[in-house]
Amino acid sequence: MTFIDKLNRAWAAQDSLLMVGLDPDPRRFPKELEGRPDAVTEFCLRIVEATAPYVCGFKPQIAYFSALGAEDQLQDICRTIRERHPDLPIVLDAKRGDVGSTAEQYAREAFERYGADAVTVNPYMGRDSVQPYIDYGDRGVIILCRTSNVGGADFQDMRLANGTPLYLHVADQVARVWNTNEQCALVVGATFPEEIAQVRRRVGNMPLLIPGIGVQGGDIRATAQAGRTSSGRGMMINSARAILYASAQEDWEQAAAKTARATRSAIRAALQDSL
Repeated sequence: MTFIDKLNRAWAAQDSLLMVGLDPDPRRFPKELEGRPDAVTEFCLRIVEATAPYVCGFKPQIAYFSALGAEDQLQDICRTIRERHPDLPIVLDAKRGDVGSTAEQYAREAFERYGADAVTVNPYMGRDSVQPYIDYGDRGVIILCRTSNVGGADFQDMRLANGTPLYLHVADQVARVWNTNEQCALVVGATFPEEIAQVRRRVGNMPLLIPGIGVQGGDIRATAQAGRTSSGRGMMINSARAILYASAQEDWEQAAAKTARATRSAIRAALQDSL
């Protein structure tokens, strides 16, 4: 099954466009996990079990694991998600961007070591820097387009000679040239709903990974209405810290589940309002 097939099935089976980001920060873990050598694994897997009924997938952010020297724990987490929730895609958020043999190694890391269904990559170095990921034809390649941070405008809003913003040129290039295996998706931040709408018009039904709701302040209603496809899907709307750290007390798992459920419901309501 390809990444796109798995994502489509998850959207339908879960009736959810919510993706939960796994960004483990031990400073914010509940007290019961303090000092435990397996704290990162335990925290992430209990979040996964609490939120799995409400999501279309999980997005571990590799920097949070690498900074802790917890790459082996990430490997275990990904393996366990595949075993317990085989129908939910894993998107490795790595934003890799390099050329030649280095890109080949990053692709092996994402798809063979961690078994991710998709990985985020940076298009700045061009097609040959992305090709090693594309060569894994059954996996997803999610390309940065219009990111949710304010500084993204420094380059992404720059105009080409024909007046097209660079981020829309990226969208066009990916949709028309790079997506030969129909495995590509784009990252477009929830903090810029008008840009989401512009990208959607350019790329048709291509999936969009949309970070920026929750702590970053993106509006769920505006995001859902701007990014939806004609079928009412087409989005992986990511939330991490607002769900992971909904509570640091004994009810932390229940609080995460409650927040995930409420976020899924808010997305559903926004889609209904757009009909």
